Amino acid sequence: MNDLMLGEVDEDGAICEAIERVVGTRADFLRKATVGGAALLGVLALPPAGAAATAKDVDILNYALTLEYLQASFYTEAERVRALRGKARQAANVVGAVERAHVQAFRAALGSAAIARPKFNFRGVTENQRKFLRTAVAFEDLAVAAYKGQAPRLDSDALLAVAVSIHSVEARHAAWMRYLFGIVPAAEAFDEPLSRSRVTEIVSSTGFITSAGQTQRKGKPQFTG
Repeated sequence: MNDLMLGEVDEDGAICEAIERVVGTRADFLRKATVGGAALLGVLALPPAGAAATAKDVDILNYALTLEYLQASFYTEAERVRALRGKARQAANVVGAVERAHVQAFRAALGSAAIARPKFNFRGVTENQRKFLRTAVAFEDLAVAAYKGQAPRLDSDALLAVAVSIHSVEARHAAWMRYLFGIVPAAEAFDEPLSRSRVTEIVSSTGFITSAGQTQRKGKPQFTG
C-alpha cells in the first residue's frame, strides 16, 4: 500500500465540503487555502462571527487548548528530531500541521484569555518510531474522548459546532495512527467520553508537562495507551 496522503484519508470529500460551507465556493476555498492540505483543516476551527463565549465556554476552550498544545508540541518535536521514517514521518508532518492550526484557532478565539503554552518533556518518545506511534494513538484517543465529554457542556451553539468539527478531525487522526501502529482503527460500535477530571489525571500522570522546558530525554515513556 502506498503512503497515505491527506487526500486519501478524505476520499469522500467530507472535510473539503465542510470547509467550503465555511469559506464559500470551491474556488474561494482553493484560493484561500493555498498553504497545503494539512493546514486546510485549521479553517474548521475558526469560530463563526459573533460566537459569544460565556465564562464556562472560555474555561472549556482553554482546557481544549491545553490538549492541543500537548499534541502540537508532540508532533512538532517529532518533526524536528527526524527519527521517524516512511508513513509515520509523513503522518506526523500532516497531523502536526493540523494540531498547530487548532492551537492558532483557539488562541485567536480566546484572545487575551488564552492560557500560555506549557513546557514539555516527552522523555524520548519522539526519538523512537514504535514508542512515538503508540503514544500518538493514546494522545489521539484521549483527545477524541475529551472533546466528546466537553462539547455538550458548551453554552454557545456556534462554539459547539466548532468543537464537533474538530472532534471529527481528531477521530480521523486516531484512526490513522491506529492503522500505522497496526491495530484496528475502529473495533467498537460506540465510544464513551472521558470526564475532564479523568483526562487531567491522565495528562498529569504522563510527566510530559514540566517546568524545566527540556523537551528531549532518553527514558521509558510514561504514556503509551
